[in-house]
Amino acid sequence: MQFEVWAPLTGRVAMRLNDAAYEMTPDRDPGRAGWWTLDAPAADGDRYGFLLGDDPVVRPDPRGRRLPDGPDGLSAVVDFEPLTPSGPAPRTPLQDAVLYELHVGTFTPEGTFDAAAARLGHLTALGVTHVELMPVCSFPGRHGWGYDGVAPWSVHEPYGGPAGLARFVEAAHAAGLGVVLDVVHNHLGPSGNHLPAFGPYFTDTHQTPWGSAVNLDAPGSDEVRAYLLGSALAWLRDYRIDGLRLDAVHALVDGRALTFLEELGAAVDALGAETARPLFLIAESDRCDPRTTAVRAQGGLGLHAQWNDDFHHALHCTLTGESQGYYADFAEAPLGALAKTLTRAFFHDGTWSSFRGRTHGHPVDRRRTPAHRFVGYTQTHDQIGNRALGDRLSASLSPGLLACAATVALTGPFVPMLFMGEEWGAGTPWQYFTDHPDPELAEAVRTGRRREFAAHGWKAEEIPDPQDPATRDRSCLDWAEPERDAPARLLAWYRTLVSLRRTQPDLRDPDLAAVRVAHDEERRWLTFRRGEVRVAVNLSPEPVTIALGRNGVRVLASWEPAEHPGPDGRIHVPGESALVLGP
Repeated sequence: MQFEVWAPLTGRVAMRLNDAAYEMTPDRDPGRAGWWTLDAPAADGDRYGFLLGDDPVVRPDPRGRRLPDGPDGLSAVVDFEPLTPSGPAPRTPLQDAVLYELHVGTFTPEGTFDAAAARLGHLTALGVTHVELMPVCSFPGRHGWGYDGVAPWSVHEPYGGPAGLARFVEAAHAAGLGVVLDVVHNHLGPSGNHLPAFGPYFTDTHQTPWGSAVNLDAPGSDEVRAYLLGSALAWLRDYRIDGLRLDAVHALVDGRALTFLEELGAAVDALGAETARPLFLIAESDRCDPRTTAVRAQGGLGLHAQWNDDFHHALHCTLTGESQGYYADFAEAPLGALAKTLTRAFFHDGTWSSFRGRTHGHPVDRRRTPAHRFVGYTQTHDQIGNRALGDRLSASLSPGLLACAATVALTGPFVPMLFMGEEWGAGTPWQYFTDHPDPELAEAVRTGRRREFAAHGWKAEEIPDPQDPATRDRSCLDWAEPERDAPARLLAWYRTLVSLRRTQPDLRDPDLAAVRVAHDEERRWLTFRRGEVRVAVNLSPEPVTIALGRNGVRVLASWEPAEHPGPDGRIHVPGESALVLGP
């Protein structure tokens, strides 16, 4: 078996394989400067690591696929031939997708791939098309969100390692579900990160909220970009994952003419064409920049979709009345803000942002940009977990308002995404939790989070301790809840809405310019039209009468009982209720 490692900062590299030691030799290819190679007998499960120069520390392989003992342990050889899922994968394109964001460690109390796979029947009954896994690459400790991963090619061992992920993907595909994986290229965690010892993976040329930036444009960046691009393709190729969600692409500092994101998009498109699979990339970006998803031939980055936080913020303000932080930009006329995002995608399209203290965003060309370039949602891991108490909308809203929120997201123009448990109004919070083995880092995270929220008026003792195992345990879904009356009713509503999206072609129409919205800020109602389908949402506790026009529609679904529109085209909508109407 051939082993290789890029280590341009040293004049000697040795490898420890099981109980044997080997000297590695520089690659003779002049185009592979800094690479070291070795042929040695090895089998699946064999442990190995590298010694750099005179440093006695044996370090794991930066491209290692398995870390059985965690980020500071040795790598293990992985034979992918028996692991790669062999069954047919679903071919649902992004424009027809309904995504379901899932954190493996809290989707079930067990927190493993196998336990999550055992619950896939719930998702197929719900009607979603893709499971979007939060990051699964190795990170220190057992429990965490996954965004402090340090080994972008590996799979977190407590979840089940590579074999567990392969079994999950195969089970999902067999159930008719695609799998999307959240990957983090903008930073690596502070603990267990061995990359700086191998090469210039980071650069002080740029600074990020997490310290030195990942090296995308400084000397040595060709190999760093190849490292990240190779890891992304490996998830799609070796595990047959169907798409990637790219974390915080606005934090990728890249001054090169051909950006890393363009390079990645082109490579994924090529792999999709080669394998005849509808692979896609979804970006998280706070830039409100249509170029993120514009095709590369037109000067865009060529990513396939992006999260639309503006839609979330407008909807959240409309539902809750909150106005702190970034919600301040949307709080003055939240229904108007929501109407704007439903028709123009971005609220900030060159408008003033009081939160940023400057103008922000760029208009979307609605006639050239399909609606499925944007993902819409009422809740995400960020929007719940980054709150002081990790409280969901269900902690403060009535079932009727939760039903209204779901209606807007699931019948609106964007690709809808649900966060695990929202479909039944889960009563469990989703809090920020960590399991850092380094006591100094653990204390820094604990005190830093309490200091952050103290600035907003919270008492330190009210903020959950991220390191306390009970914080993670509280965040696990309670699978007894969907059997209870109120959660079961909301779950049935979600199933109805997902079914309508599948059976009503107008609800998947990509024409953003065709969406028509009317609203009344004072009386708190909103309607929108998508082809022949009408959606009416009443956020007031009082019933309202809305003029839809003489259009011959009837009620297809309603949260509270409602009559069909009268001959005059007026519809009576009960308080805190939503209706979907069609021909």
